[in-house]
Amino acid sequence: MQETPTNGITQKILDFIEKFGNRLPHPATIFVIFSALVVVISEIAVRYGLNATFTSGQNVEKTVEAVSLLSAAGIRHIFSSAVTNFTGFAPLGTVLVAMLGVGVAERTGLIKAALRLMVLKTPSRLITMGVVLAGIMSNIASDAGYVVLVPLGALVFLSVGRHPLAGLAAAFAGVSGGFSANLLVGTLDPLLGGITTEAAKFIDTSYVVDPTANWYFMIASTFVITLIGTWVTEKIVEPRLGHYSGEAEEKIEELSDGEKAGVKYAVITALVFVALIAIMVLPESGVLRHPETKAIIGRSPFMDGLVPIIALFFFFPGLAFGCKTGSVKNDKDVAHAVGKSMGTMGDYLVLAFVAGQFVAYFAYTNLGTIIAVKGAGILSATGLTGIPMIIAFVLVSALINLFIGSASAKWAIMAPVFVPMFMVLGYSPEFTQLAYRIGDSVTNIISPLMSYFAVIVAFAEKYEKDIGLGTLISVMLPFSVAFLIGWTMLLVIWFFAGLPIGPGISMLLAK
Repeated sequence: MQETPTNGITQKILDFIEKFGNRLPHPATIFVIFSALVVVISEIAVRYGLNATFTSGQNVEKTVEAVSLLSAAGIRHIFSSAVTNFTGFAPLGTVLVAMLGVGVAERTGLIKAALRLMVLKTPSRLITMGVVLAGIMSNIASDAGYVVLVPLGALVFLSVGRHPLAGLAAAFAGVSGGFSANLLVGTLDPLLGGITTEAAKFIDTSYVVDPTANWYFMIASTFVITLIGTWVTEKIVEPRLGHYSGEAEEKIEELSDGEKAGVKYAVITALVFVALIAIMVLPESGVLRHPETKAIIGRSPFMDGLVPIIALFFFFPGLAFGCKTGSVKNDKDVAHAVGKSMGTMGDYLVLAFVAGQFVAYFAYTNLGTIIAVKGAGILSATGLTGIPMIIAFVLVSALINLFIGSASAKWAIMAPVFVPMFMVLGYSPEFTQLAYRIGDSVTNIISPLMSYFAVIVAFAEKYEKDIGLGTLISVMLPFSVAFLIGWTMLLVIWFFAGLPIGPGISMLLAK
């Protein structure tokens, strides 16, 4: 990374984190070491009888015990599950399927042309804000933002002569650090709402938490996180990265007449595609709605099929652009474009294999669940009340998020403990869920356990071949800290102002 002068305690801390982290082995080796540690720790945990008891849905008490990977059954599991751990690694299919379409749009030149057009038309002072906001909004499309917006953020910054890692960081911060913020109700809202409803029924059997329970607060959060992300990028991250002197280059040139025509055809194609999807979604009898409930959000063919829909959204406009500009002459050109795009994913496949093993080992041994339950128990035993208790809950959620990436998995464990407890104290289940979502989001960008962390490392290596986990974490840490402070402050202000957090939803239970 470019050496730049540093001043102040913050920069010295980040420099230390970077230097220390970069002494670590390659990320793939790190995951191998982590996997070995889980194997050893699981055996130690079993010998000491480590377990955790918690109340799950329907008021059923469950006890999970540590499971050893050094037992006969554990060793058999290591060998027999290696392939499925890899093929079942959640981000693998998402990345590869999305890249089928994105690759065509990239190789035909559509993405570069669109970026150049955006850069030429967008005031330079708004580019950072636009990248962060686009990352936040991409959450409506589930995990697609990781494989679409993050690399695009790097390209946008590079195209205007700014450090590509700063653009990658800004996009990653929006997509992952601002995971719960959005102007629209996303797939996570009904999922968490359902878990919260079950936990609330421990106190009130008729209580129901709607998907829009946190909508007002999340709308406000979108603007707050966008502003914070923009400030951190321009005032902390980018100055520290310095001038980019890598091999990758991207010059801004006016679009040729052929490219302008190609973009026009691509836009028309995209609009037609969106119209066709709308026909299958908007009518009550739409084929992509849930066949029984007719729902769009939540478990529906539309939401389950977002990744291939996004892939096609890039594929067809990319094909139209290529046909118009001449970069695509026949089906062989299309196949080659997809093949070249997939060929760049070799490093990621290696990371995905070892990361998949580690995540699977963590789940099999129950160590993640035990850590989550123990962490929740510590907060419950502190005796804190009011805002200090809420802030402590946010911090514990953020800490636990470093060990368990799944938002729904953590909430399924924590909700039965904290939702009833906070209800007894007079706080609404929706408010407890809201506090959890803040903690669940802000540490995503600094946790190597986050499923897409390996993807971000692979994207970053395109611009800094020797980048290590230390560099990436040191780049993202200011976002994480700033989001945690800013988002928590917004929560405190909202609390004292007594504003509704969703349509007809108060932070306090009605007396």
